[in-house]
Amino acid sequence: MTQKPTLNFWQIWNMCFGFLGIQMGFALQNANVSRIFQTLGAPIDDIPILWIAAPLTGLIVQPIIGYMSDRTWNGLGRRRPYFLVGAILASLALIVMPNSPHLWVAAGMLWIMDASINISMEPFRAFVGDNLAEKQRTSGFAMQTFFIGIGAVIASALPWMMANWFGISNDAPAGEIPVSVRYSFYIGGAAFLLAVMWTVFRSSEYSPEELAAFEAARPADHVAEDMSKRPASKYRNGGIISTAVGVALWYWIMSSGLDKNLFVLAGGLFVFGLLQIAMSFLQKPGKADSGFTEIMHDLFHMPRVMKQLAVVQFFSWFALFAMWIYGTAAVTAYHYGATEAAGANYNDGADWIGVLFATYNGFAALAAIAIPFVANRLGCRMCHLFNLTLGGIGLISFYFISDPKMLIFSMIGVGFAWASILSLPYALLSNNLPAHKMGVYMGIFNFFIVIPQLVAASLLGLLLREFFDLQAIYALVIGGCMMIVAGLATLLVDKSAEPA
Repeated sequence: MTQKPTLNFWQIWNMCFGFLGIQMGFALQNANVSRIFQTLGAPIDDIPILWIAAPLTGLIVQPIIGYMSDRTWNGLGRRRPYFLVGAILASLALIVMPNSPHLWVAAGMLWIMDASINISMEPFRAFVGDNLAEKQRTSGFAMQTFFIGIGAVIASALPWMMANWFGISNDAPAGEIPVSVRYSFYIGGAAFLLAVMWTVFRSSEYSPEELAAFEAARPADHVAEDMSKRPASKYRNGGIISTAVGVALWYWIMSSGLDKNLFVLAGGLFVFGLLQIAMSFLQKPGKADSGFTEIMHDLFHMPRVMKQLAVVQFFSWFALFAMWIYGTAAVTAYHYGATEAAGANYNDGADWIGVLFATYNGFAALAAIAIPFVANRLGCRMCHLFNLTLGGIGLISFYFISDPKMLIFSMIGVGFAWASILSLPYALLSNNLPAHKMGVYMGIFNFFIVIPQLVAASLLGLLLREFFDLQAIYALVIGGCMMIVAGLATLLVDKSAEPA
């Protein structure tokens, strides 16, 4: 057997079902963590820096898990052991998070919770690349997006449903998390574990030998892997420059009293410089290869299409992060007139943002059904451009709509963009990656999800303070503009990257 067989609908369903639980965890985090932070006393301009935990854990965890899963084979397979371990840890973290007694505890739990979710999530992208033939990958990633949408609809609306359907209080004394939120996290933790277990025990994987045979049967020039070594001098010089710029930026921030969130950028440049300097020493003859050196090599030798998609991802995820961290503050203040993170107006607005997040994920689930057909006719690139433009218009419209109920219509565009972001870049990317490095490259691709979130966390608070009088609604407008730019950047991706 030299070509992967075509899988039927239920086989694809089973291998993607775990994303239902994973996204329930992410949706509870995205819709409620800012609310938890504000409830525990975080000022609005400190929220971005508290959210740093989420992207940083992804930056560290995903390439490591991808590298490890590429080299794993045991009784559960290649990717599935990581699905299961991550699900157990994430479920426990979801139970603990809403019971955080202090702000610093909640911030720490976000680190743990996000790391655990990433352990489960990262191999799922490579799982589709491993198991599906090229012609089915767009459908596979769209199926994942469908479950992401369904899971997020349920989880985002859970606090609202608890309050409005089951009469569970959504109000609480200042500094306490409402019972409706706590119960929602408990349900999400159980659903996370059960859904991932379904995929673990109802799907299978090809052995390393079978995957090698499939790869050998592909055209020799289909994926041109760059095996050349980058000279140690380039790593050293790049590292010195990056470290120096990080130190200079740090000093400037300190001496000028600039926004403390900018320390994230300075620290990132400094650490990246140190990693390159370390790599320059490990490039010397006689030094054994390691996971670190292989990940660094692959980072600097990414396929051309991956570099092009990195630009698209940067602007897309900047926009999404702006919505996630400022959505609650924007709607509660701009549409509900709540000036403090307490009281009926604030909690009603916070519940409504959960409904809005559920709505865009519901539209994403519907869009996921249509995307494979549209992409087959227009191509992945043009389809992605159209969807991201809709998302950008949806975010910008928050500023012009005064009735919060009408924001449901804004979420149509956001839903189409979200479905597209979760499927089409991966369909374009997976067909241009070597099979034996599918996991590590998917992990590295996550850098271009994380880096824009770090930039957003560093800059958005500063922009709102300096130019918009801390009015969170303008973060959504900025995000909408960024999403339209991401759509235009899709046109830079090589046409040859389109799936067969």
